Amino acid sequence: MGERIPIAVPRKGRPLESVLDWVARRLDVPALADDITSTLRHEKAVTKGTVEPAQSDVYHRLATYSTTDDPFAPEYTLLRDDRAGKPRRIVFDSVSIPLDGIDVDGISPGSELVLVGREEPFRALRTHEFALGFDSADLVLEEVVALQADPLERIADINARIDPADTDVQVVAGLGDTVYHTLMATPETAPSSDPIDRTFLEDYSGSLCITPRYERLVRAVLGTRALEGIDFQYPDDGLEEERSIVDTGVGIYLTVTGSTASEHGLLLGERLFPSETVLMENAAETSSNTAVAAIRSLLAGIETDSELEVAVS
Repeated sequence: MGERIPIAVPRKGRPLESVLDWVARRLDVPALADDITSTLRHEKAVTKGTVEPAQSDVYHRLATYSTTDDPFAPEYTLLRDDRAGKPRRIVFDSVSIPLDGIDVDGISPGSELVLVGREEPFRALRTHEFALGFDSADLVLEEVVALQADPLERIADINARIDPADTDVQVVAGLGDTVYHTLMATPETAPSSDPIDRTFLEDYSGSLCITPRYERLVRAVLGTRALEGIDFQYPDDGLEEERSIVDTGVGIYLTVTGSTASEHGLLLGERLFPSETVLMENAAETSSNTAVAAIRSLLAGIETDSELEVAVS
């Protein structure tokens, strides 16, 4: 008799799409990944009001997506959305993937990998609800990484900053869906000849515009020494981050190409820290379960252009 091996994953967004793509490549289920991704992108567009659904009632659409006789078809659920007039959004719930075609020691015939949607996969691992999970590396910095005078510059250094007395969770591998927390400034605030980098911040005194949820991350990434003389400024409600950085003069925000920042007249500086979806484990759980440890090694062995270089034992 096979085992059901659960893995916590995000319910929506780019991190979930990255997980689905990663799992699809290793387990050869591209059609399943495409089905889930297209469904959730459609529902996101419905929530934002950019497309009209065939069925206006969200509960009817949910029943259409999730009612099936196929035990390996994806299931969805409803999540409250913050947008006015859109109290419910369809998000990922779970899917079972048979592992019969995977020849890996430790995985018995008939076993299934079960991706389970969670709003906060990292916290689900911290409470030992799951042994394995995927989430943004940012959340690890925001919750458990120790703040030190020296900066944290690489995802690969995260584990060394985690106090084992605080959590059993460790980062195992990165998925390569990298965007960056980037330093940027207006031409008036930027140095005339020197780069906009950490050295610039060490000499800078004044306001630094950041998104509130990233405050602890920024403290870890810059190091407490560099923040002397700096106070955090948050974007006003309803004002986009780049516009707020223009008003402040200097700021840090996530960028992919940096085109939006440039459109606001901002100069892009140093990429301070990579943001990436990562595979995590609760070591206390993986060490006692052969099948889970086998899945961990299987998934961690996928080659990516990740910013993360962590040895997998």
